[in-house]
Amino acid sequence: MKHTAPPSLDDLVHTELSKLAIGLSPISLALAYADWAMHLSTSPGKQIALMQLATKLYQDTVTQQVNTNTDNTAFAKDVRFENKAWSNWPYKLLKDNYQANEAWWKESTHVTGMSKHHEHLMRFFTRQWLDAVSPSNWAASNPEVLENITATGGQSLLKGMQQYAEDLKKISAQRFKLETPEASESAYTVGKDVALTPGKVVYKNNLIELIQYSPTTRKVHPEPLLIVPSCIMKYYILDLSPHNSMVKYLVSEGFTVFMVSWRNPDSKDRDLGMHDYIQLGLLDAIEAVQSVSSSHRLHAMGYCLGGTFLSIAAAVLGRQKNKSPLASVTLLAAQTDFSEPGELGVFIDDDQLLTLRQEMAETGYLSGKQMAGSFQFLNSRDLIWSRNTQRYLFGREEVGNDMVSWNKDTTRLPARMHTEYLDSLFLNNSLSEGHYRVDGQPVDLMDIQQPLMVVGTARDHISPWKSVYKIHAHTDTETCFILAAGGHNAGIISEPGHAHRSYQMNDVKKGHGWVEPDAWLAKTPINEGSWWPAWRDWLKQHSSAPVKAKEIANAASLPNAPGRYVQVRYND
Repeated sequence: MKHTAPPSLDDLVHTELSKLAIGLSPISLALAYADWAMHLSTSPGKQIALMQLATKLYQDTVTQQVNTNTDNTAFAKDVRFENKAWSNWPYKLLKDNYQANEAWWKESTHVTGMSKHHEHLMRFFTRQWLDAVSPSNWAASNPEVLENITATGGQSLLKGMQQYAEDLKKISAQRFKLETPEASESAYTVGKDVALTPGKVVYKNNLIELIQYSPTTRKVHPEPLLIVPSCIMKYYILDLSPHNSMVKYLVSEGFTVFMVSWRNPDSKDRDLGMHDYIQLGLLDAIEAVQSVSSSHRLHAMGYCLGGTFLSIAAAVLGRQKNKSPLASVTLLAAQTDFSEPGELGVFIDDDQLLTLRQEMAETGYLSGKQMAGSFQFLNSRDLIWSRNTQRYLFGREEVGNDMVSWNKDTTRLPARMHTEYLDSLFLNNSLSEGHYRVDGQPVDLMDIQQPLMVVGTARDHISPWKSVYKIHAHTDTETCFILAAGGHNAGIISEPGHAHRSYQMNDVKKGHGWVEPDAWLAKTPINEGSWWPAWRDWLKQHSSAPVKAKEIANAASLPNAPGRYVQVRYND
Protein backbone atom coordinates (compact mmCIF):
# COMPACT_ATOMS: atom_id res chain seq x y z
CA MET A 1 0.00 0.00 0.00
CA LYS A 2 1.38 3.37 -1.02
CA HIS A 3 1.61 6.02 1.69
CA THR A 4 1.88 9.71 0.87
CA ALA A 5 2.54 12.67 3.12
CA PRO A 6 -0.38 15.01 3.67
CA PRO A 7 -0.23 17.76 1.01
CA SER A 8 -0.85 20.39 3.68
CA LEU A 9 2.36 19.38 5.45
CA ASP A 10 4.36 19.59 2.21
CA ASP A 11 2.84 22.95 1.41
CA LEU A 12 3.66 24.25 4.89
CA VAL A 13 7.31 23.23 4.61
CA HIS A 14 7.69 24.68 1.10
CA THR A 15 5.99 27.93 2.11
CA GLU A 16 8.22 28.42 5.14
CA LEU A 17 11.34 27.66 3.09
CA SER A 18 10.27 30.16 0.43
CA LYS A 19 9.92 32.86 3.09
CA LEU A 20 13.56 32.28 4.05
CA ALA A 21 14.47 32.65 0.36
CA ILE A 22 12.61 35.97 -0.05
CA GLY A 23 9.55 34.30 -1.59
CA LEU A 24 11.58 32.28 -4.10
CA SER A 25 12.02 28.53 -4.37
CA PRO A 26 15.09 27.46 -2.35
CA ILE A 27 15.17 24.22 -4.33
CA SER A 28 15.53 26.11 -7.60
CA LEU A 29 18.33 28.25 -6.18
CA ALA A 30 20.13 25.24 -4.68
CA LEU A 31 19.97 23.35 -8.00
CA ALA A 32 21.47 26.32 -9.84
CA TYR A 33 24.39 26.65 -7.43
CA ALA A 34 24.95 22.87 -7.43
CA ASP A 35 25.02 22.86 -11.24
CA TRP A 36 27.60 25.66 -11.18
CA ALA A 37 29.76 24.06 -8.48
CA MET A 38 29.84 20.61 -10.09
CA HIS A 39 30.69 21.90 -13.54
CA LEU A 40 33.35 24.26 -12.18
CA SER A 41 34.92 21.50 -10.06
CA THR A 42 35.37 19.33 -13.18
CA SER A 43 36.71 22.14 -15.37
CA PRO A 44 40.42 22.60 -14.54
CA GLY A 45 40.92 24.87 -17.54
CA LYS A 46 38.23 27.24 -16.28
CA GLN A 47 39.76 27.14 -12.80
CA ILE A 48 43.17 28.12 -14.17
CA ALA A 49 41.61 30.93 -16.24
CA LEU A 50 39.83 32.26 -13.13
CA MET A 51 43.06 32.15 -11.12
CA GLN A 52 44.82 34.08 -13.87
CA LEU A 53 41.99 36.61 -13.95
CA ALA A 54 42.18 37.00 -10.17
CA THR A 55 45.92 37.67 -10.40
CA LYS A 56 45.45 40.26 -13.14
CA LEU A 57 42.65 42.02 -11.26
CA TYR A 58 44.78 42.11 -8.10
CA GLN A 59 47.68 43.61 -10.06
CA ASP A 60 45.38 46.18 -11.65
CA THR A 61 44.02 47.14 -8.23
CA VAL A 62 47.51 47.57 -6.77
CA THR A 63 48.61 49.60 -9.79
CA GLN A 64 45.69 51.95 -9.36
CA GLN A 65 46.64 52.59 -5.73
CA VAL A 66 50.32 53.22 -6.52
CA ASN A 67 49.73 55.57 -9.44
CA THR A 68 46.72 57.71 -8.60
CA ASN A 69 47.31 59.99 -11.60
CA THR A 70 46.34 57.35 -14.16
CA ASP A 71 42.82 56.89 -15.38
CA ASN A 72 41.16 53.80 -13.97
CA THR A 73 40.80 51.84 -17.20
CA ALA A 74 40.83 48.46 -15.49
CA PHE A 75 37.21 48.66 -14.36
CA ALA A 76 33.99 49.80 -15.97
CA LYS A 77 32.49 53.15 -15.05
CA ASP A 78 29.88 52.96 -12.30
CA VAL A 79 27.52 55.80 -11.36
CA ARG A 80 27.75 54.76 -7.70
CA PHE A 81 31.39 55.85 -7.64
CA GLU A 82 31.39 58.95 -9.85
CA ASN A 83 32.01 61.42 -7.00
CA LYS A 84 35.66 62.57 -6.76
CA ALA A 85 35.74 61.53 -3.10
CA TRP A 86 36.04 57.93 -4.28
CA SER A 87 39.46 58.78 -5.73
CA ASN A 88 40.92 59.32 -2.26
CA TRP A 89 42.52 56.57 -0.18
CA PRO A 90 41.24 54.37 1.47
CA TYR A 91 37.93 54.69 -0.42
CA LYS A 92 39.64 54.20 -3.75
CA LEU A 93 41.01 50.88 -2.48
CA LEU A 94 37.56 49.81 -1.29
CA LYS A 95 36.00 50.78 -4.61
CA ASP A 96 38.66 49.13 -6.78
CA ASN A 97 38.67 45.96 -4.70
CA TYR A 98 34.88 45.78 -4.96
CA GLN A 99 34.90 46.29 -8.74
CA ALA A 100 37.61 43.65 -9.10
CA ASN A 101 35.37 41.19 -7.26
CA GLU A 102 32.47 42.15 -9.53
CA ALA A 103 34.56 41.47 -12.63
CA TRP A 104 35.77 38.13 -11.29
CA TRP A 105 32.33 36.87 -10.31
CA LYS A 106 30.86 37.97 -13.63
CA GLU A 107 33.32 35.73 -15.41
CA SER A 108 33.08 32.87 -12.91
CA THR A 109 29.31 32.41 -13.26
CA HIS A 110 29.72 31.27 -16.87
CA VAL A 111 30.86 27.65 -16.93
CA THR A 112 30.49 25.45 -20.01
CA GLY A 113 27.94 22.70 -19.48
CA MET A 114 25.59 24.55 -17.14
CA SER A 115 21.97 24.79 -18.15
CA LYS A 116 21.02 28.18 -19.54
CA HIS A 117 18.43 28.77 -16.81
CA HIS A 118 20.82 27.84 -14.00
CA GLU A 119 23.49 30.15 -15.41
CA HIS A 120 20.89 32.94 -15.53
CA LEU A 121 19.97 32.30 -11.89
CA MET A 122 23.63 32.23 -10.83
CA ARG A 123 24.44 35.45 -12.67
CA PHE A 124 21.36 37.24 -11.38
CA PHE A 125 21.60 36.31 -7.70
CA THR A 126 25.36 36.77 -7.58
CA ARG A 127 24.79 40.29 -8.87
CA GLN A 128 22.13 40.83 -6.19
CA TRP A 129 24.60 39.79 -3.51
CA LEU A 130 27.34 42.01 -4.92
CA ASP A 131 24.97 44.99 -5.12
CA ALA A 132 24.09 44.44 -1.46
CA VAL A 133 27.71 44.52 -0.23
CA SER A 134 28.77 47.54 -2.29
CA PRO A 135 30.82 50.02 -0.19
CA SER A 136 28.45 52.75 -1.38
CA ASN A 137 25.68 51.20 0.77
CA TRP A 138 27.39 51.71 4.13
CA ALA A 139 28.08 54.92 6.02
CA ALA A 140 31.58 53.95 7.19
CA SER A 141 32.78 53.10 3.67
CA ASN A 142 31.02 55.85 1.67
CA PRO A 143 33.05 59.10 1.64
CA GLU A 144 30.10 61.10 0.29
CA VAL A 145 28.00 60.08 3.29
CA LEU A 146 30.79 60.88 5.75
CA GLU A 147 31.31 64.32 4.20
CA ASN A 148 27.57 64.99 4.43
CA ILE A 149 27.47 63.91 8.08
CA THR A 150 30.32 66.32 8.86
CA ALA A 151 28.72 69.17 6.92
CA THR A 152 25.36 68.77 8.70
CA GLY A 153 26.78 68.13 12.15
CA GLY A 154 25.30 64.62 12.13
CA GLN A 155 21.74 65.83 11.47
CA SER A 156 21.52 64.07 8.09
CA LEU A 157 22.29 60.69 9.66
CA LEU A 158 19.89 61.37 12.55
CA LYS A 159 17.10 62.18 10.10
CA GLY A 160 17.93 59.08 8.09
CA MET A 161 17.69 56.87 11.18
CA GLN A 162 14.33 58.45 12.03
CA GLN A 163 13.07 57.64 8.54
CA TYR A 164 14.42 54.10 8.93
CA ALA A 165 12.50 53.69 12.20
CA GLU A 166 9.32 54.99 10.56
CA ASP A 167 9.65 52.53 7.68
CA LEU A 168 10.27 49.64 10.08
CA LYS A 169 7.14 50.59 12.00
CA LYS A 170 5.06 50.54 8.81
CA ILE A 171 6.48 47.17 7.75
CA SER A 172 5.76 45.68 11.18
CA ALA A 173 2.20 47.03 11.15
CA GLN A 174 1.55 45.41 7.78
CA ARG A 175 3.19 42.13 8.74
CA PHE A 176 1.18 41.76 11.93
CA LYS A 177 -1.98 43.07 10.23
CA LEU A 178 -2.30 46.10 12.48
CA GLU A 179 -3.55 48.21 9.56
CA THR A 180 -6.90 48.08 7.81
CA PRO A 181 -7.17 46.16 4.51
CA GLU A 182 -7.74 49.37 2.58
CA ALA A 183 -4.61 51.24 1.55
CA SER A 184 -4.05 54.85 2.55
CA GLU A 185 -4.57 57.67 0.07
CA SER A 186 -1.90 58.12 -2.59
CA ALA A 187 0.12 61.32 -2.84
CA TYR A 188 -1.46 61.80 -6.27
CA THR A 189 -5.18 61.15 -5.98
CA VAL A 190 -6.91 59.48 -8.92
CA GLY A 191 -9.43 61.89 -10.44
CA LYS A 192 -7.93 64.92 -8.70
CA ASP A 193 -4.21 64.93 -9.52
CA VAL A 194 -3.96 62.17 -12.13
CA ALA A 195 -6.43 60.49 -14.53
CA LEU A 196 -7.97 63.88 -15.28
CA THR A 197 -8.91 63.54 -18.95
CA PRO A 198 -12.72 64.01 -19.13
CA GLY A 199 -14.72 60.96 -20.07
CA LYS A 200 -17.36 58.49 -18.97
CA VAL A 201 -17.70 54.79 -18.29
CA VAL A 202 -19.85 53.49 -21.16
CA TYR A 203 -19.72 49.75 -20.49
CA LYS A 204 -19.10 47.54 -17.48
CA ASN A 205 -18.81 43.85 -16.70
CA ASN A 206 -17.37 41.81 -13.84
CA LEU A 207 -13.79 42.41 -14.97
CA ILE A 208 -13.59 45.81 -16.69
CA GLU A 209 -15.01 49.27 -16.93
CA LEU A 210 -14.76 50.73 -20.43
CA ILE A 211 -14.08 54.48 -20.45
CA GLN A 212 -14.77 56.72 -23.44
CA TYR A 213 -13.02 60.09 -23.46
CA SER A 214 -14.72 63.30 -24.54
CA PRO A 215 -13.59 64.73 -27.90
CA THR A 216 -11.68 68.03 -27.88
CA THR A 217 -11.46 68.53 -31.63
CA ARG A 218 -14.24 69.49 -34.04
CA LYS A 219 -13.51 66.47 -36.24
CA VAL A 220 -12.27 62.99 -35.35
CA HIS A 221 -11.16 59.93 -37.28
CA PRO A 222 -14.12 57.57 -37.62
CA GLU A 223 -12.15 54.55 -36.36
CA PRO A 224 -11.99 54.75 -32.54
CA LEU A 225 -8.90 53.62 -30.62
CA LEU A 226 -9.27 50.99 -27.88
CA ILE A 227 -6.42 50.97 -25.31
CA VAL A 228 -5.78 47.82 -23.29
CA PRO A 229 -3.33 48.43 -20.42
CA SER A 230 -1.74 45.61 -18.48
CA CYS A 231 -3.91 44.11 -15.75
CA ILE A 232 -0.90 44.17 -13.42
CA MET A 233 -1.10 47.98 -13.36
CA LYS A 234 -3.71 50.69 -12.95
CA TYR A 235 -4.69 52.08 -16.34
CA TYR A 236 -3.84 55.69 -15.51
CA ILE A 237 -0.14 55.15 -16.27
CA LEU A 238 -1.45 56.24 -19.69
CA ASP A 239 -3.37 59.20 -18.23
CA LEU A 240 -1.08 60.71 -15.61
CA SER A 241 -0.78 64.48 -15.25
CA PRO A 242 -2.13 66.61 -18.14
CA HIS A 243 1.36 67.35 -19.47
CA ASN A 244 2.32 63.67 -19.90
CA SER A 245 -1.04 61.98 -20.48
CA MET A 246 -1.02 59.77 -23.56
CA VAL A 247 -4.82 59.76 -23.55
CA LYS A 248 -5.02 63.56 -23.54
CA TYR A 249 -2.46 63.71 -26.36
CA LEU A 250 -4.40 61.23 -28.54
CA VAL A 251 -7.72 62.98 -27.94
CA SER A 252 -6.16 66.32 -28.87
CA GLU A 253 -4.95 64.74 -32.13
CA GLY A 254 -8.48 63.84 -33.24
CA PHE A 255 -8.87 60.26 -32.00
CA THR A 256 -11.88 58.87 -30.17
CA VAL A 257 -10.21 57.01 -27.31
CA PHE A 258 -11.61 54.14 -25.25
CA MET A 259 -9.74 52.74 -22.23
CA VAL A 260 -10.05 49.41 -20.44
CA SER A 261 -9.92 49.80 -16.64
CA TRP A 262 -9.35 46.40 -15.00
CA ARG A 263 -11.04 45.51 -11.73
CA ASN A 264 -8.70 44.90 -8.79
CA PRO A 265 -9.58 41.28 -7.90
CA ASP A 266 -10.10 39.71 -4.48
CA SER A 267 -10.17 36.16 -3.11
CA LYS A 268 -13.54 35.43 -4.75
CA ASP A 269 -11.92 35.84 -8.17
CA ARG A 270 -9.37 33.06 -7.71
CA ASP A 271 -10.85 31.02 -10.59
CA LEU A 272 -10.76 33.77 -13.22
CA GLY A 273 -8.42 32.56 -15.95
CA MET A 274 -6.71 33.92 -19.03
CA HIS A 275 -9.72 33.02 -21.15
CA ASP A 276 -11.86 35.29 -18.95
CA TYR A 277 -9.41 38.16 -19.36
CA ILE A 278 -9.33 37.77 -23.14
CA GLN A 279 -13.11 37.35 -23.48
CA LEU A 280 -14.35 39.88 -20.90
CA GLY A 281 -11.45 42.29 -21.17
CA LEU A 282 -10.81 42.37 -24.91
CA LEU A 283 -13.39 40.64 -27.10
CA ASP A 284 -16.33 42.03 -25.12
CA ALA A 285 -14.66 45.44 -24.98
CA ILE A 286 -14.19 45.45 -28.76
CA GLU A 287 -17.90 44.69 -29.26
CA ALA A 288 -18.81 47.44 -26.78
CA VAL A 289 -16.65 49.98 -28.65
CA GLN A 290 -18.32 49.01 -31.92
CA SER A 291 -21.75 49.41 -30.35
CA VAL A 292 -21.08 52.72 -28.59
CA SER A 293 -19.23 54.33 -31.49
CA SER A 294 -21.39 52.84 -34.27
CA SER A 295 -18.14 52.02 -36.04
CA HIS A 296 -17.40 48.52 -37.29
CA ARG A 297 -13.67 49.19 -37.58
CA LEU A 298 -11.39 50.28 -34.77
CA HIS A 299 -7.72 50.59 -33.85
CA ALA A 300 -6.45 48.70 -30.79
CA MET A 301 -3.39 49.26 -28.63
CA GLY A 302 -2.11 47.00 -25.84
CA TYR A 303 0.57 47.80 -23.28
CA CYS A 304 2.75 45.14 -21.62
CA LEU A 305 0.56 42.15 -20.68
CA GLY A 306 -2.38 43.99 -22.26
CA GLY A 307 -0.44 43.84 -25.52
CA THR A 308 0.12 40.10 -25.16
CA PHE A 309 -3.61 39.64 -24.60
CA LEU A 310 -4.34 41.88 -27.58
CA SER A 311 -2.10 39.81 -29.86
CA ILE A 312 -4.08 36.71 -28.85
CA ALA A 313 -7.42 38.46 -29.42
CA ALA A 314 -6.25 39.84 -32.78
CA ALA A 315 -5.24 36.35 -33.91
CA VAL A 316 -8.58 34.91 -32.76
CA LEU A 317 -10.47 37.62 -34.65
CA GLY A 318 -8.26 37.04 -37.68
CA ARG A 319 -9.21 33.38 -38.04
CA GLN A 320 -12.00 34.44 -40.38
CA LYS A 321 -10.07 36.18 -43.11
CA ASN A 322 -10.96 39.82 -43.87
CA LYS A 323 -13.67 39.88 -41.19
CA SER A 324 -11.69 41.20 -38.24
CA PRO A 325 -12.98 44.54 -36.88
CA LEU A 326 -9.43 45.72 -36.17
CA ALA A 327 -8.02 48.36 -38.51
CA SER A 328 -4.58 48.25 -36.89
CA VAL A 329 -2.83 46.74 -33.86
CA THR A 330 -0.27 48.53 -31.68
CA LEU A 331 1.79 46.62 -29.12
CA LEU A 332 3.78 48.59 -26.52
CA ALA A 333 6.51 46.71 -24.59
CA ALA A 334 4.54 43.50 -25.13
CA GLN A 335 6.04 40.05 -25.58
CA THR A 336 4.58 37.37 -27.81
CA ASP A 337 7.69 35.16 -27.81
CA PHE A 338 8.91 34.26 -24.32
CA SER A 339 11.93 32.15 -25.28
CA GLU A 340 14.17 34.96 -23.99
CA PRO A 341 12.07 36.73 -21.33
CA GLY A 342 14.97 38.65 -19.81
CA GLU A 343 15.46 39.05 -16.08
CA LEU A 344 11.92 37.90 -15.29
CA GLY A 345 13.05 34.45 -16.39
CA VAL A 346 14.83 33.96 -13.05
CA PHE A 347 11.41 33.63 -11.40
CA ILE A 348 10.05 31.11 -13.91
CA ASP A 349 10.69 27.38 -13.61
CA ASP A 350 8.71 24.42 -12.27
CA ASP A 351 9.88 24.86 -8.68
CA GLN A 352 9.24 28.60 -8.68
CA LEU A 353 5.72 28.09 -10.05
CA LEU A 354 5.03 25.43 -7.42
CA THR A 355 6.03 27.90 -4.72
CA LEU A 356 3.82 30.61 -6.20
CA ARG A 357 0.84 28.27 -6.52
CA GLN A 358 1.17 27.26 -2.88
CA GLU A 359 1.29 30.89 -1.77
CA MET A 360 -1.69 31.88 -3.91
CA ALA A 361 -3.73 28.87 -2.74
CA GLU A 362 -4.16 30.61 0.62
CA THR A 363 -5.30 34.01 -0.69
CA GLY A 364 -6.69 33.28 -4.15
CA TYR A 365 -4.53 35.96 -5.76
CA LEU A 366 -1.01 37.25 -6.24
CA SER A 367 -0.77 40.44 -4.21
CA GLY A 368 0.39 43.76 -5.55
CA LYS A 369 3.09 43.77 -2.88
CA GLN A 370 4.52 40.50 -4.24
CA MET A 371 4.60 41.86 -7.79
CA ALA A 372 6.15 45.15 -6.69
CA GLY A 373 8.79 43.23 -4.75
CA SER A 374 9.67 41.19 -7.84
CA PHE A 375 10.05 44.31 -9.97
CA GLN A 376 12.20 45.94 -7.29
CA PHE A 377 14.33 42.82 -7.22
CA LEU A 378 14.94 43.11 -10.96
CA ASN A 379 16.49 46.55 -10.51
CA SER A 380 17.58 46.38 -6.88
CA ARG A 381 20.62 48.58 -7.40
CA ASP A 382 18.43 51.61 -8.13
CA LEU A 383 15.13 50.73 -6.48
CA ILE A 384 16.48 49.29 -3.22
CA TRP A 385 20.11 50.09 -2.47
CA SER A 386 20.40 53.55 -4.02
CA ARG A 387 17.04 54.49 -2.48
CA ASN A 388 18.12 53.24 0.95
CA THR A 389 21.41 55.13 0.72
CA GLN A 390 19.66 58.38 -0.10
CA ARG A 391 16.88 57.93 2.46
CA TYR A 392 18.73 56.44 5.43
CA LEU A 393 22.37 57.54 5.07
CA PHE A 394 21.89 60.99 3.53
CA GLY A 395 18.58 61.60 5.29
CA ARG A 396 16.97 62.90 2.13
CA GLU A 397 13.23 62.81 1.56
CA GLU A 398 12.03 60.96 -1.51
CA VAL A 399 11.04 63.31 -4.31
CA GLY A 400 7.67 62.07 -5.47
CA ASN A 401 6.02 62.50 -8.84
CA ASP A 402 2.98 61.16 -10.62
CA MET A 403 4.74 58.05 -11.95
CA VAL A 404 6.30 57.19 -8.57
CA SER A 405 2.87 57.54 -6.95
CA TRP A 406 1.26 55.38 -9.66
CA ASN A 407 3.96 52.75 -9.16
CA LYS A 408 2.88 52.33 -5.53
CA ASP A 409 -0.78 51.91 -6.52
CA THR A 410 -0.44 48.18 -7.00
CA THR A 411 -2.99 45.63 -8.21
CA ARG A 412 -3.62 41.94 -7.67
CA LEU A 413 -3.88 39.04 -10.12
CA PRO A 414 -6.24 36.07 -9.71
CA ALA A 415 -4.45 32.84 -8.82
CA ARG A 416 -5.66 30.88 -11.86
CA MET A 417 -4.96 33.61 -14.39
CA HIS A 418 -1.45 34.25 -13.04
CA THR A 419 -0.60 30.54 -12.99
CA GLU A 420 -1.89 30.02 -16.55
CA TYR A 421 0.00 33.06 -17.79
CA LEU A 422 3.33 31.94 -16.33
CA ASP A 423 2.87 28.26 -17.13
CA SER A 424 1.54 28.64 -20.70
CA LEU A 425 3.44 31.67 -21.94
CA PHE A 426 6.62 32.04 -19.89
CA LEU A 427 7.47 28.44 -19.05
CA ASN A 428 6.23 26.68 -22.21
CA ASN A 429 6.19 29.59 -24.70
CA SER A 430 2.89 28.23 -26.03
CA LEU A 431 1.80 31.35 -27.90
CA SER A 432 4.75 31.69 -30.28
CA GLU A 433 4.92 27.91 -30.80
CA GLY A 434 1.23 27.68 -31.76
CA HIS A 435 0.10 25.57 -28.78
CA TYR A 436 -1.95 28.17 -26.91
CA ARG A 437 -5.68 27.57 -27.35
CA VAL A 438 -8.78 29.74 -27.21
CA ASP A 439 -12.18 28.03 -27.55
CA GLY A 440 -10.39 24.76 -28.17
CA GLN A 441 -8.51 26.02 -31.23
CA PRO A 442 -4.78 26.87 -31.37
CA VAL A 443 -3.91 30.54 -31.72
CA ASP A 444 -1.76 31.33 -34.76
CA LEU A 445 -0.14 34.78 -34.73
CA MET A 446 0.08 34.52 -38.52
CA ASP A 447 -3.67 35.17 -38.53
CA ILE A 448 -2.94 38.79 -37.60
CA GLN A 449 -3.16 40.54 -40.95
CA GLN A 450 -3.66 44.10 -39.74
CA PRO A 451 -0.79 46.59 -39.88
CA LEU A 452 1.32 46.30 -36.74
CA MET A 453 3.03 49.05 -34.76
CA VAL A 454 5.38 47.46 -32.21
CA VAL A 455 7.30 49.52 -29.64
CA GLY A 456 10.15 48.30 -27.45
CA THR A 457 12.23 50.27 -24.98
CA ALA A 458 16.02 50.13 -24.77
CA ARG A 459 16.38 49.57 -21.01
CA ASP A 460 13.38 47.35 -20.38
CA HIS A 461 13.92 44.77 -17.59
CA ILE A 462 10.38 43.39 -17.89
CA SER A 463 9.88 43.09 -21.66
CA PRO A 464 13.37 43.19 -23.23
CA TRP A 465 13.20 44.88 -26.61
CA LYS A 466 14.87 41.99 -28.45
CA SER A 467 12.15 39.71 -27.11
CA VAL A 468 9.43 42.19 -28.18
CA TYR A 469 11.09 42.41 -31.62
CA LYS A 470 10.63 38.66 -32.16
CA ILE A 471 7.06 39.21 -33.31
CA HIS A 472 8.68 39.74 -36.73
CA ALA A 473 9.39 35.99 -36.78
CA HIS A 474 5.79 35.02 -36.02
CA THR A 475 3.84 37.37 -38.29
CA ASP A 476 4.25 38.45 -41.90
CA THR A 477 2.02 41.50 -41.97
CA GLU A 478 3.10 45.12 -42.50
CA THR A 479 5.07 46.03 -39.37
CA CYS A 480 6.57 49.25 -38.05
CA PHE A 481 9.01 48.72 -35.18
CA ILE A 482 10.12 51.50 -32.84
CA LEU A 483 12.91 51.24 -30.28
CA ALA A 484 12.49 54.07 -27.78
CA ALA A 485 15.00 55.34 -25.24
CA GLY A 486 14.16 54.63 -21.62
CA GLY A 487 12.74 51.75 -19.61
CA HIS A 488 9.49 49.81 -19.44
CA ASN A 489 7.45 52.77 -18.15
CA ALA A 490 9.52 55.90 -18.78
CA GLY A 491 10.26 54.85 -22.35
CA ILE A 492 6.53 54.54 -23.09
CA ILE A 493 5.47 57.71 -21.23
CA SER A 494 7.66 59.85 -23.44
CA GLU A 495 5.55 62.87 -24.30
CA PRO A 496 6.69 65.53 -26.82
CA GLY A 497 9.01 68.01 -25.12
CA HIS A 498 10.43 65.44 -22.69
CA ALA A 499 14.17 66.01 -22.49
CA HIS A 500 16.73 63.39 -23.53
CA ARG A 501 14.30 61.31 -25.57
CA SER A 502 15.06 59.56 -28.85
CA TYR A 503 13.89 56.59 -30.89
CA GLN A 504 14.70 54.42 -33.88
CA MET A 505 12.00 53.42 -36.34
CA ASN A 506 11.77 51.23 -39.41
CA ASP A 507 8.95 49.74 -41.51
CA VAL A 508 8.78 46.39 -43.27
CA LYS A 509 6.16 45.44 -45.83
CA LYS A 510 3.76 42.51 -45.76
CA GLY A 511 5.59 39.25 -46.47
CA HIS A 512 8.78 40.49 -44.83
CA GLY A 513 11.64 38.19 -43.88
CA TRP A 514 13.65 38.01 -40.67
CA VAL A 515 16.32 40.57 -39.80
CA GLU A 516 18.23 39.97 -36.57
CA PRO A 517 17.67 42.64 -33.90
CA ASP A 518 21.35 43.64 -33.74
CA ALA A 519 21.41 44.10 -37.53
CA TRP A 520 18.20 46.16 -37.30
CA LEU A 521 19.75 48.29 -34.56
CA ALA A 522 22.92 48.94 -36.55
CA LYS A 523 21.20 50.10 -39.72
CA THR A 524 18.31 52.12 -38.24
CA PRO A 525 18.95 55.86 -37.72
CA ILE A 526 18.24 57.63 -34.42
CA ASN A 527 15.54 60.30 -34.27
CA GLU A 528 15.60 62.89 -31.50
CA GLY A 529 12.45 63.55 -29.48
CA SER A 530 9.30 61.62 -28.58
CA TRP A 531 8.02 58.68 -30.60
CA TRP A 532 4.40 59.69 -29.96
CA PRO A 533 4.09 61.94 -33.06
CA ALA A 534 5.43 59.11 -35.24
CA TRP A 535 2.75 56.78 -33.87
CA ARG A 536 0.11 59.48 -34.34
CA ASP A 537 1.07 59.86 -38.00
CA TRP A 538 1.05 56.08 -38.46
CA LEU A 539 -2.46 55.82 -36.97
CA LYS A 540 -3.70 58.61 -39.23
CA GLN A 541 -2.27 56.83 -42.29
CA HIS A 542 -4.39 53.80 -41.41
CA SER A 543 -7.53 55.81 -40.62
CA SER A 544 -10.31 57.18 -42.80
CA ALA A 545 -11.00 60.86 -43.44
CA PRO A 546 -12.11 62.79 -40.31
CA VAL A 547 -15.80 63.23 -39.56
CA LYS A 548 -17.71 65.46 -37.17
CA ALA A 549 -17.10 64.59 -33.52
CA LYS A 550 -19.99 63.35 -31.37
CA GLU A 551 -20.53 63.84 -27.67
CA ILE A 552 -20.59 60.77 -25.41
CA ALA A 553 -24.06 59.31 -25.01
CA ASN A 554 -25.26 59.73 -21.42
CA ALA A 555 -25.76 56.61 -19.28
CA ALA A 556 -26.96 57.69 -15.86
CA SER A 557 -26.21 54.33 -14.25
CA LEU A 558 -22.48 54.49 -15.06
CA PRO A 559 -19.96 56.89 -13.49
CA ASN A 560 -17.74 59.49 -15.11
CA ALA A 561 -14.05 58.83 -15.67
CA PRO A 562 -11.93 57.59 -13.98
CA GLY A 563 -14.66 55.16 -12.91
CA ARG A 564 -14.89 53.04 -9.77
CA TYR A 565 -12.68 49.99 -10.47
CA VAL A 566 -9.48 52.05 -10.50
CA GLN A 567 -10.30 53.42 -7.04
CA VAL A 568 -10.03 50.02 -5.32
CA ARG A 569 -6.74 49.75 -3.43
CA TYR A 570 -5.32 47.21 -0.99
CA ASN A 571 -2.43 47.27 1.44
CA ASP A 572 -1.07 43.96 0.15
